[in-house]
Amino acid sequence: MERCGVEGNPALANRNKRPYCGAEMMATMLKRLLYGVVTTALGINLLFGARVYLNSVHAEDRSSVYENLELFTRVLERIRSDYVDGDQVTYQELIYGALKGMLNGLDPHSEFMEPVKYDELKKDTEGQFGGVGIVIGIGENNSLTVISPMEDTPAFRAGIVAGDRIVKIDGKSTEKLNLQDAVKRLRGQPGSEVTLTFYRPANSLTKEVKLTRAIIKVDTVKDINSERKFPLSDNQIGYIRLTQFGEQTTYDLDDALKKLENQGMRALILDLRNNPGGLLEQAVRVCEKFLPKDELVVSTEGRVHPKKTPYRASGRGKHLEIPMVILVNTGSASASEIVAGCLQDHKRAIVVGEQTFGKGSVQSILPLPDGSALRLTTAKYYTPSHREIHEKGITPDIVIPMTSEEEEALYIQRSLGGSEAVDTLDEKRREYVKSVRDTQLERAMDLLKGINLYTRRLNVRNGKSMAAK
Repeated sequence: MERCGVEGNPALANRNKRPYCGAEMMATMLKRLLYGVVTTALGINLLFGARVYLNSVHAEDRSSVYENLELFTRVLERIRSDYVDGDQVTYQELIYGALKGMLNGLDPHSEFMEPVKYDELKKDTEGQFGGVGIVIGIGENNSLTVISPMEDTPAFRAGIVAGDRIVKIDGKSTEKLNLQDAVKRLRGQPGSEVTLTFYRPANSLTKEVKLTRAIIKVDTVKDINSERKFPLSDNQIGYIRLTQFGEQTTYDLDDALKKLENQGMRALILDLRNNPGGLLEQAVRVCEKFLPKDELVVSTEGRVHPKKTPYRASGRGKHLEIPMVILVNTGSASASEIVAGCLQDHKRAIVVGEQTFGKGSVQSILPLPDGSALRLTTAKYYTPSHREIHEKGITPDIVIPMTSEEEEALYIQRSLGGSEAVDTLDEKRREYVKSVRDTQLERAMDLLKGINLYTRRLNVRNGKSMAAK
């Protein structure tokens, strides 16, 4: 006898008008059980399959690594056994050579440093060095390119300019020379000589110059006359030029700003042209002079933890709110680009000049147990609006191009030994150098004059309105 109901309860069956017979209930339960078994089986199968797939992927990865290491070892042993002078080559020399090729193949700034070279790097960061005073990089067609000559140095006085390509050092081609080996050739004992052959793309001229190495130590903060007096213009516009970002830059900048403020400065031109960069910390602290606390200055992004590192204004002291123009050109790189990009993003300054160099990567020094080290590109710089600097640079708000000849003439004009350098030129060249105008600086002055004039008129009008009320 079959009893009908809803889950065995006749009262509920009558109330909901949904009668279930016992046989139907049994069938339903069997269906549910069957579905559960099938679902569980499929889940186990999928899980097992995923594990098998992942294990196979990892196995392939491991196999790829092992296979390539095996290939490397075979080549290593073949060189030792079959190379004509294999008995004169050590395993360490072969390994070091392979590591150099591996790192150099990544980008122009990564490098494997043998213990001797690593020691040289540590000495460079601790003090002075003998050199010619140029910052170099790898430019177009992998050519050894001058990013910027450092002021008051042998290279600067010889008229070497940003963009020049060094094709020979002491008569030897630089075609296959990496950046670090080039730096090693350029440096040496103060008083020693080095001959450079460079090609200038702007006029397709090749020139050879002999330079005498000197102790490279320059002031990083200068006025319009390449001194440290910081006079104020008739329009109450201050001018400060940063030649690079060294350990004393922000302290010297503070001193310059105080001198200008005491004279009644109402606007500022910060000249970063041909500034090759320097210390990240100093770039951040320079930006802090013009930003309120916690404003983002720059961020670095890489693959290792932390993947993103923001650098923010600390709020040290007061920040100036006066109108600003920043001057940049193709010789402005690295820390210069951080400052220009930051203050441009925050609408804190107008950037005038030419597209900057585009050196926006972070190199980490990773020591190894045998005394060697890796210089490895581990991150890239991004402006507050997340613009990538590397290989792109900073685009000015107002583009004012200048030729390399004009820039060279301006270098001579504003160097402390400029008058002496001019006197050594032939009459035609001398007249040209004297006649060249700094159009980028002139435009910056005009902009700030206009801003100051507008601000004064606005203040006067607002003052009258308040008086009327």
